[in-house]
Amino acid sequence: MSDIKYFKFGDNYQLESGNILPGFRLAYQTFGELNESKDNAIWIVHALTANSDPTDWWKEVVGIGCAIDPNKHFIICANTLGSHYGSSNPLDEDKRTGEAYYHDFPQFTNRDVVNAFILLKDYLGLTRIKTLVGASLGGQQALEWLIKEPYLFDQSILIATNAKHSPWAIAFNESQRMAIEADQTWWRRKDDAGIEGLKVARAIALLSYRTSIGYNTTQSDNSQKIDDFNAASYQRYQGKKLTERFNAFSYWYLSKAMDSHDVGRSRGGVEAALSRVKASTTVIGVRSDILFPTSEQKVIADNILDSSYHEIESNLGHDGFLTEAKQIGSIISESLKLKSESVLKSNYHQTQSVF
Repeated sequence: MSDIKYFKFGDNYQLESGNILPGFRLAYQTFGELNESKDNAIWIVHALTANSDPTDWWKEVVGIGCAIDPNKHFIICANTLGSHYGSSNPLDEDKRTGEAYYHDFPQFTNRDVVNAFILLKDYLGLTRIKTLVGASLGGQQALEWLIKEPYLFDQSILIATNAKHSPWAIAFNESQRMAIEADQTWWRRKDDAGIEGLKVARAIALLSYRTSIGYNTTQSDNSQKIDDFNAASYQRYQGKKLTERFNAFSYWYLSKAMDSHDVGRSRGGVEAALSRVKASTTVIGVRSDILFPTSEQKVIADNILDSSYHEIESNLGHDGFLTEAKQIGSIISESLKLKSESVLKSNYHQTQSVF
């Protein structure tokens, strides 16, 4: 278990929109120790509603004896700007008014999130990071960072993500925000505003995270019911479950940040932006993913010079990046091993050349 730490930036923070955030904080956690040569750091970027503890939400991928092991690696994970788990978010007090931001929190983009990560990285004194790992929204932010600081990372692992958010995925997000808007409490300046709408939003999201095969397998009814179906109660359960740990405002703003994702913006397009990536990159897709289809991961792999592409099988669609830990962990382990062997070989040849 790792304690949550806080990085606080006290100056005005310029956002891509032109708005100003008067300072911010990032909650973050570290696991393991940075070795003497400072070449074992792995930075993990979490998905939409996750937190800064990957041993909590990625248990079979991050932990003792797992692919990403704190006994071998120095692991860093920061809670994204705007999130519910300790970083600056809409429920915080706006020092200019003395009241919570709520709907007045300035809209931010993935690029703004990455710039905040860079400030944290500098604060931690990291001048080189072995591996950057991110999936879904976290993969979007990781990819943005790879382009922003191409020489910082030796390696990256990008899972179930894309270089530009699609109209299809934006439509899903907008439908969720419409559900929140339809909640009559949404425009109240209260921490629990829009909470019933958030339940519906989460239920909509699940339809994009999963597949028909997944639902038909896990939520089937054996008896000949006319009501109270398993699939119906499952949707309600998942909606309620999220509202017990998250707020509608953070969900709203983070979904907007996801919609803004376009690594090619102001960089000459997606292909030109991806060509800037210098890290050796492993791209992983989930074959049944309808939200981030594998065609989007192939675009990333096709346009990063040193890259490899892998697909995993899952009946659970996009959520496969979380549920198929054995497959994901195996690919990550192999990628870390190959990179380590490559570095050792490079160091050996460099040593030989001296003589």
